[in-house]
Amino acid sequence: MKLLAKWLLSASALLFVAYVYSGVEVSTFTSALLAALVIGLLNAVVRPVLVVLTLPVTVLTLGLFLFVINALVFWAAAAVLDGFQVRGFVGALVGSLLYTAIGVVIESALERLFANK
Repeated sequence: MKLLAKWLLSASALLFVAYVYSGVEVSTFTSALLAALVIGLLNAVVRPVLVVLTLPVTVLTLGLFLFVINALVFWAAAAVLDGFQVRGFVGALVGSLLYTAIGVVIESALERLFANK
């Protein structure tokens, strides 16, 4: 149940990012659902590999390169899907920052909502 709620709220967060920031466009809620799914899969599979491969650069930049990795994952999801578009790398960077910030709030709220009592 928590996974389904997180998926729906992440899709809503993606629609909110598209509404707030003009560098990200989502055509429909179905596109947002697919984009949230693809972003989640890329974060689970591709992102850890990129983090390990770029570890020296990440250490050298004191972890700031992780923002670049997040932007690349966000941009890659937009490249794969039709109804989800990102305008350039700066759009991917700002969009991923907004999406991640909202995702942290969603995760925190869901943890409190589904906490074992």
